[in-house]
Amino acid sequence: MAIPIGLQLYSVRKECAQDLPGTVAKVAKMGYQGVEFAGYHNRSAKDLKKMIDDLGLKCCGTHIGLNTLQGDELPKTIEFNKVLGNTYLIVPWLDEKLRGNRAGWLKLAAEFNAIADKVKPHGMQVGYHNHHVEFTAMDGEVQWDTFFGNTKKEVIMQFDTGNAMKGGGDPVPFLERYPGRATTVHLKPFSKSNPNACIGEDELPWKTIFDLCEKSAGTKWYIVEYEVEGVPALTAVESCLKAIKAMGR
Repeated sequence: MAIPIGLQLYSVRKECAQDLPGTVAKVAKMGYQGVEFAGYHNRSAKDLKKMIDDLGLKCCGTHIGLNTLQGDELPKTIEFNKVLGNTYLIVPWLDEKLRGNRAGWLKLAAEFNAIADKVKPHGMQVGYHNHHVEFTAMDGEVQWDTFFGNTKKEVIMQFDTGNAMKGGGDPVPFLERYPGRATTVHLKPFSKSNPNACIGEDELPWKTIFDLCEKSAGTKWYIVEYEVEGVPALTAVESCLKAIKAMGR
């Protein structure tokens, strides 16, 4: 069964801020099958669910702060996402103060493990999405490995291909190292020669990445993200989708 393709709405954040329903309708018309939220634009979970249902879209995740998964905020987050129909709770960034050394990363790993246990009865998973800094060494180990080497298999490794390459992290060995962990994968282009490149115009080994996602990484959703300033966002994400489909996905 083919892995469905969604769009991280951060890619079209300016358009969403001006006209969320209209922008999401354009995304659906392009052929995307799902959307991953990065903010809710002052709308209720019920309203968001109706909007995507009416367009035949699924919610393939949401990017939320770690604080929304802690203490009294966690039950609210679980309830919101139940209504939204979302099972993937992804933290897209961690404060540098929390990850300033190996001990910090280990503490974060323990916290994500605990959150994973709390959301599991609700059919949900917590995960973490990389930027570029996680692929540099700290205290003798790559930070990504410190974190994912000490988290449960239920903690989603949302691997962002472009961000990883920016930090020197080739996606292939990391996808190989953590089988079954890359439940949702951010497909982001990366090119040294053309910083505005869309997927298909870049230098990533897409065939190898797709093969790993489909055979061993446990991927349930491909999620396109494009965030180059100055490039028309809707045009770029449509181009990325067409390229992925041309590769047989």
